[in-house]
Amino acid sequence: MLNSLARASVSKVTDPIGKGLLRAGLSPDLVTVIGTVGVVAGSVALLAPGYLFAGTMVVTLFVLADLVDGAMARARGYGTDFGVVLDASCDRIADGALFGALTFYAFVSDQRLLGIAALICLVTGQVISYVKARADSVGLVIGGALAERAERNVLGLVGAGLSGLGVPYAIDICLWILAVAGVATVVQRLVQVRRAAVAAAADDTRNRGTGRPAL
Repeated sequence: MLNSLARASVSKVTDPIGKGLLRAGLSPDLVTVIGTVGVVAGSVALLAPGYLFAGTMVVTLFVLADLVDGAMARARGYGTDFGVVLDASCDRIADGALFGALTFYAFVSDQRLLGIAALICLVTGQVISYVKARADSVGLVIGGALAERAERNVLGLVGAGLSGLGVPYAIDICLWILAVAGVATVVQRLVQVRRAAVAAAADDTRNRGTGRPAL
């Protein structure tokens, strides 16, 4: 949801940065990998042991690389199939590292309810992205959803950062909101896929009836 709402505003900031990085000789794929390695390192080395505010700052910095690599591809004038797959794969790695680290932190610090919320966020985040990817692979077009990657990053990092500053229950509230939204989004995605599949089948039936090829 935030992806579509904020895309135009964010592009005004990231596009000049992307052009600058291209002039410096970097490639979008390299920036994607650097961003992912930074998120994983910050999550494992800082968030998991409980350095929540420092971890949030580091991870947020590298999460922004996910916005810059797309700006670099636009500035270059083209993307690549490999770049698309690499970006999607690295997104899953980064998401897994972030919420895996928060899950580890919660259980190690004996916060079982928080750990359950973080684990739900981890699983639903992967499933939401997987359903979208599988739908795309079979030609089913589905729209936006309630809790996409932007919402997951914002709620997860805001909750961790505020808790690191000593705000009570900040991470609990954010992760439980995200957990509920994640479960709802999995259902929403499956409903979207079902509707798209029914619509595609109906179009195919109509096209066969009129003798026209299916689009």
